[in-house]
Amino acid sequence: MGLLRTIDATVEPVSTAEAKANMRYTLSVEDAVIDGKIKTAREMAEAELHRSLLPQTWELTMDKFPESIQLYYPPIIGVSTLKYREATAGVWTTLNPSSYTVDIKSEPGWIVPAYGYDWPDIYDTINAVEVTYTAGYATPAAVPAKIKEWILLYVGHLFENREATIPGVSITPLPFLDRLLSDTVYTF
Repeated sequence: MGLLRTIDATVEPVSTAEAKANMRYTLSVEDAVIDGKIKTAREMAEAELHRSLLPQTWELTMDKFPESIQLYYPPIIGVSTLKYREATAGVWTTLNPSSYTVDIKSEPGWIVPAYGYDWPDIYDTINAVEVTYTAGYATPAAVPAKIKEWILLYVGHLFENREATIPGVSITPLPFLDRLLSDTVYTF
């Protein structure tokens, strides 16, 4: 099974102006740096929470149809396509949405065959089933306030502590620093 974000969020949960106000920073010379820190903070929050904070597109691949398909990184907005390699020639075929049911209210979301339907037979190969779906809160305003507050605090911390160490100065270790790369690994 594989999970890949194919289209990232096009907006961030907090704006540059909000981050600067929170940091009490007024100059515009560092705006690009602050924008980068906002994106990093959002990605860290998503990895920590296993949630999509703003609309983004995900592609889930599986070798076969399970009894039910779990959709990761909620909240789920909807399923765009559910494709499979048909059993005889291995040709990609899009499953009719009327033959399956999507549960976007549960977290994580689920896809199951609709009443009276079964999953079709598939070609015996890796990644024979592919689901494309969107997940995330609809707008930055819909992102829960405490997540936005965490992002603002994290941006400020990243902005003030740009180096892991400063020569000749003892600074408090950043416990999350080692997780910057390890949190990008998805575990299911």
